[in-house]
Amino acid sequence: MTTFYDELAEAQLAGGTLSRDDALAILRSPDEDLLALVAAGARLRRAAFGNDVKVNYLVNLKSGLCPEDCGYCSQRLGSKSDILKYSWLSEQETTKQAGIGIAAGASRICLVASGRGPSNRDIDRVTGMVDRLKTDHPQVEVCVCLGLLKEGQAERLRDAGADAYNHNLNTSESRYDDICSTHGFDDRVQTVGMAQEAGLSACSGLIVGMGESDEELVDAMFALRDLGGDSIPVNFLMPFDGTPLEDTWLLTPAHCIRILALARFACPTTEVRMAGGREMHLRSLQPLGLHLANSLFLGDYLTSEGQEAKADLDLIRDNGFRVLGAEDEGADTGHGDKALALRQRGAGTTIAPNA
Repeated sequence: MTTFYDELAEAQLAGGTLSRDDALAILRSPDEDLLALVAAGARLRRAAFGNDVKVNYLVNLKSGLCPEDCGYCSQRLGSKSDILKYSWLSEQETTKQAGIGIAAGASRICLVASGRGPSNRDIDRVTGMVDRLKTDHPQVEVCVCLGLLKEGQAERLRDAGADAYNHNLNTSESRYDDICSTHGFDDRVQTVGMAQEAGLSACSGLIVGMGESDEELVDAMFALRDLGGDSIPVNFLMPFDGTPLEDTWLLTPAHCIRILALARFACPTTEVRMAGGREMHLRSLQPLGLHLANSLFLGDYLTSEGQEAKADLDLIRDNGFRVLGAEDEGADTGHGDKALALRQRGAGTTIAPNA
């Protein structure tokens, strides 16, 4: 029997655009429709990406001490969160950490630094890291996340070999001032545009579970669709102690699946990534999430731990998917968990979700 969600999938496969009413229907679908919703969304995911899963790996270049007051972030101004705080990693340490992620199966390395935005000296430092990574691992994509960009900085990152720039919208324009007061929604949109104009692939997503309404969530998702980015990371709020959103637990596993389905139906050919907090909020429904999302982070995040890399890789294989590039590049997917454990002990840094 053809369901409402099958009809939505057919419309998207035919080149249609998801309407606001249909987007809200996805978010408000009953629990008994969950498998039908996932099955329909999985058709879109497989049509665009087959059974591949892109594995991403975060390297936290600089942690804490951020002057911005984003309410969700453990690195924010005035945060009381118990996290590691350190200045820039060396180029050698950055390359070492990235190499561990690549050996475990990652085809994209994400270089992330806390702060409002980079100085030109910071860009000098990061372009050196990018150049080194692309020289040592030319097949690997490098995505950079440094905050708000200034004129000419995106071009310098591109010239050094960076493939993508991450800057999340995080929430809807109407709700943004409730989340952050030190910069605005338009500042984020402008930075994504600067990256695109420089020829970098735009990676921009959102954080869900911050008290947004269904209407605000649709607004945020449609704003991401309008940006035309190449990837959408969906972060699930991790309510860090010592932040304004501590003890904010508003998500259920089923609703997280509906949010991933919304991303897939709204942007059927865009990379959708299960990002920070998926282990905490999707829990036993992570396998269903992979039938909608085609990308995830391996191991830890910026200031919080994820699940073991082996569990991530088993999740992919056990559900009939393959790690993108694993066969071609000979990724060592059998020892990813051991490698990540060694990194955590040796580097003295952990990695964060809501970048």
